[in-house]
Amino acid sequence: MGGVPESYVGWTFLTNHARVLASIADDHNVRIRDIAARCRLTERAVQKIIADLEQEGYLSHTKEGRSNIYRIESEKVLRHPAEAGLSVAALLALLLRDEDRRVGRA
Repeated sequence: MGGVPESYVGWTFLTNHARVLASIADDHNVRIRDIAARCRLTERAVQKIIADLEQEGYLSHTKEGRSNIYRIESEKVLRHPAEAGLSVAALLALLLRDEDRRVGRA
């Protein structure tokens, strides 16, 4: 891949943390460079986001050879008080359902 695709300037509805988590939920073996391309972030930004998610207990990983296998703690609740009681699983179900519809997957 030849670098990061064009970025977006301005506000968006989803945070980069949500985008990275959704990418990992779609493929638990995904490479950081592929997450970066999909989310239009640098690889360094993705590494920082993954570290944030792991530090707060939303994500963990194990090494298998040179690859990482990610595990999402889907029952953990979202951090903001406005989403009190909403689990990571509920957020990901919404995001992945839309992604499936957008790319034409069954």
